[in-house]
Amino acid sequence: MTTPLWTAEELRRTLGADVPPGLSATGVSFDTRTLQAGDLFFAIKGISMDGHRFVARALEQGAAAAVIEAGREGEFAGAGPLIAVSDVLEALNRLGLAARERSGAKIIAVTGSVGKTSTKEMLRAVLSRHGKTHYSEASYNNHWGVPLSLARMPRDCAYGVFEIGMNHMGEIRPLVKMVRPHYALVTHIGPVHLEFFASVEEIADAKAEIFAGLEPGGVAVLSWDSPYFERLKAHALAGGASRIVSFGEIPGADIRAVGIRETPDGSVISAEVFGAPIVYQCSVPGRHMAMNSLAVLAAAREMGIPPAETAEALAHVSAAKGRGERWRLAVGDGAFTLIDESYNANPESVRAALTALGRTPVSGSGRRIAALGPMRELGPGGPALHAELAQTLAELAVDSVYLAGDLMQSLYKVLPEHQKTLWVEQSADLIQPLLNILHPGDVLMVKGSLSTRMGLIVKALKEHYPPAPAD
Repeated sequence: MTTPLWTAEELRRTLGADVPPGLSATGVSFDTRTLQAGDLFFAIKGISMDGHRFVARALEQGAAAAVIEAGREGEFAGAGPLIAVSDVLEALNRLGLAARERSGAKIIAVTGSVGKTSTKEMLRAVLSRHGKTHYSEASYNNHWGVPLSLARMPRDCAYGVFEIGMNHMGEIRPLVKMVRPHYALVTHIGPVHLEFFASVEEIADAKAEIFAGLEPGGVAVLSWDSPYFERLKAHALAGGASRIVSFGEIPGADIRAVGIRETPDGSVISAEVFGAPIVYQCSVPGRHMAMNSLAVLAAAREMGIPPAETAEALAHVSAAKGRGERWRLAVGDGAFTLIDESYNANPESVRAALTALGRTPVSGSGRRIAALGPMRELGPGGPALHAELAQTLAELAVDSVYLAGDLMQSLYKVLPEHQKTLWVEQSADLIQPLLNILHPGDVLMVKGSLSTRMGLIVKALKEHYPPAPAD
């Protein structure tokens, strides 16, 4: 018999509410689109959506019970088991805290301007080879996602990997105090969310809040190459870190890449781990992914996993959804390569993705094509930051650039004629033009902030072109 994730007694004690006798939950959810039978459904009220609208649907789909606001029980009479609380989100927070309190797992928290999700996925792949591993699904890294991820953590996990994000000062601190990591990893600091910060230094300070919840004797893993290394280190030590471990390419890093050879299927990295040489493969293409793998090598070592075993796992990792996934799709008498980078976009990640595109081989008369949507939350400097991408494109062998959205007009105006192809107002307006021009040997990379819906292009291309036969 499977042990339930939450028993009736645990829920009664944790939520401080009446719980139907004999009730148990095998999961936790606040989204009926992904809810599984046996989940405990939390009807969270957001700015534009009230989860109570979906209570009946959740119960129809087999939810163990719905957690709702006290006083609204009459709205759902006869629909199924209910747990009434004064504040639904606070109840989810309490459940997350209880899950962390009962866990004996080694916990690592990951943040940074770029690379959070990819690094989290690499850590999951590595750690899951050594014990039961729980991790934040998708990008559940905010004030809803973090407590949800905690509440879903089974009591018998050996490892927990949690992604923590922010776009304002002070957002990480309460979340990391819930997670209470033994290890805290900061991937990279860059000009992201500048609409809400006066400088990149302020962004570094906001990311450094991850050390506010570090368990006593905890370990901080930081980029040695970052100009903010000393700033982050000071925050880590103030937060109680007993050990600082660095990764990067610059001499002096504890885990240092001395050579990175990019291949169509990833990178081969020659590294030194505290002076000991190791050569390994990262199976996700892009130099930025190779750097993420160094961070994973560092963190896993601190968690007791030998570097050689981490290296073996890194040779078999896959790109996270919308963050470098690649497909070979049939067109004409051949195939083209589609690179999906449609989940997010900021100056750092766009440059990294363009660099990866520029280093991806084409065949025959194939071309490297970039389809780019706007980068959001950059503040007044947004137009200039978009225009600056022209320099990166000039340095790379990118043949054709398709642009969508208001801010991308700034880039379109300064691109050389041989690269600028088309600018449109909406991402969907790029679908047909791209369908019309693709031919065998091409490589197309699609990237933009999630809100710009560049993923529609990826979806349309995958629906139109079938997978290419394996070579």
